Amino acid sequence: MQETIAHFKNVVIQIATPYSKGTGFYLKEFDIIVTNEHVVRDNKEVVIDGPLIDRQMVSVIYVDQKYDLAFLAIPKESNMPAVELSKGEEVSTGTTIIAIGHPFGLKYTSTQGIISNSLHRLNDIPYIQHDAALNPGNSGGPLLNMDGQIIGVNTFVIRDGENIGFSLPITYLLNTIADFQKEPNRTGARCSSCANIVYDDHTNNKYCPACGAKIALPAQEEEYEPVGVSKTIETLLTKTGHDIKLSRRGPNNWEIREGSAKININYHEKTGLIIGDAFLCNLPKENIKPIYQYLLKQNYQIEGLTFSVNPKGHEIILSLLIHDRYLNVETGIQLFNHLFEKADYFDNVLVEQYGAIWKNDK
Repeated sequence: MQETIAHFKNVVIQIATPYSKGTGFYLKEFDIIVTNEHVVRDNKEVVIDGPLIDRQMVSVIYVDQKYDLAFLAIPKESNMPAVELSKGEEVSTGTTIIAIGHPFGLKYTSTQGIISNSLHRLNDIPYIQHDAALNPGNSGGPLLNMDGQIIGVNTFVIRDGENIGFSLPITYLLNTIADFQKEPNRTGARCSSCANIVYDDHTNNKYCPACGAKIALPAQEEEYEPVGVSKTIETLLTKTGHDIKLSRRGPNNWEIREGSAKININYHEKTGLIIGDAFLCNLPKENIKPIYQYLLKQNYQIEGLTFSVNPKGHEIILSLLIHDRYLNVETGIQLFNHLFEKADYFDNVLVEQYGAIWKNDK
């Protein structure tokens, strides 16, 4: 099974939008990326990233609120391998399963569990109920049987429900793909009222031609436009030379790569705080004292920035803190550039001069 999990790492995709983060997986047989509709909702394009593809924007080509499914266009020159799909055989209570996810900000994860109910009905759809640990960022990832076949799409989890997760059975995915691909090279959406699939060239007024219900086609979604402090932050990031679309990681959250350092920027509206955390290298296993002495010394010398160490992961973090009432474009550019430049600089110094360890995602 370890070999199967390692194989799936190459087809499980990270997905991010201005509104959410989630997971998807590539199906070579159909040349699409599958995810949940709620992960990509209200977007015509989303950010994807994976071990075998560069971070980039791709188009949403199909959305389906009824089954919470969405399909994404696959980048050209994709090298991702094929995976095996179950033929739709019934699954049984007590069967061991594996849930896989690769949400932004977290490493590739796989969790094992058992099916506790193979026919949990919700809105007349039978879901696979299982106890493999999931988190919201795993939405859209594959559910596997012990033969390494995809048997479902991880769709939602009950909060505070002691690892109660639900997956859409593979049969519904296969039937949806077959229906959608009857008219290839078009974008489409399933009407939530009559369940017909409507394509972008079949309507131009956002209403289903079959029943008249309102329908949201991916190609007709409006471009995201930030407001308020978020707009100011995005202006700053653009002026510091970063692609803002590729940087968005859900509401009021952005990720920047500067050299070897990864910087997360979060705006907390309730407190008014803008926090920039640069995640640098890890502490070494031995001879740690010189690094701590160096970090403490730098905390007295570097203006506006603070070093800390994550006690769980032994990760060195360089942080910037700004209150939104003091944020403006002129000073913001200076502060952000200061964080970005120092993050890359200190990451290299700590490894090359003090024996710190590069992070695995460098």
